[in-house]
Amino acid sequence: MILTIMNYRSWLPLSALCILALFSALIEFNIIPPGLALLEKLQSQFSDYFYLLIGLIILLESIVYVGFYFPGQFFAVVLVVMAKPQWQDIVFLTLAMVIAATVGSLLNFLLGRRLAKYNQTSAKLKIKSLLTAMIHINSLAFFMFSQGGQRQSMKVVLLAGLLNLPYYLLLIFVTSLLSEEVMLLAENTWLLAGAILLWLAVTVVLDIRKYKDEKTP
Repeated sequence: MILTIMNYRSWLPLSALCILALFSALIEFNIIPPGLALLEKLQSQFSDYFYLLIGLIILLESIVYVGFYFPGQFFAVVLVVMAKPQWQDIVFLTLAMVIAATVGSLLNFLLGRRLAKYNQTSAKLKIKSLLTAMIHINSLAFFMFSQGGQRQSMKVVLLAGLLNLPYYLLLIFVTSLLSEEVMLLAENTWLLAGAILLWLAVTVVLDIRKYKDEKTP
């Protein structure tokens, strides 16, 4: 049953939209606290373990679906910028972010492979797709999840890890130039929902075409 559902591209953005709506509703009705509030609480409790804190924040947002609740990536980068680190500190902080994001990618990859364990087909990695997915940590999470489901080589996780090195350095630099409010726009729920809806629309069109092709004798 799961394998049949995963054959359709639209199931992933549809499930993402449902989870995002669920988190938003739970927060709106005060059933659970906002993810940002929990991150701020973590900041106060782990202030003496800055590298561990940054890694934990990135890891939480890098896990598929869980990342909708924790706006961790830009929160972590803002913490780094506010700490006014020296260049050597930035290198170590970037490494901490990359390691956490890579561990998250590996978890997503293995989870996708686990859910599609009976799928014996293997898809060829498209570098352009990987680079597009790396625009945001949430999109990378779903990309890795789908790659695992498509029985892709685990090398994609290592490749993403290598690409994350310049990515996080650039992210720290851009955040230092722009205001915190501007950077947090990327974590806006409505903006995220709009991106998922666009993703859903594209995959629905692709699924319809696939269905028609399968029905054509």
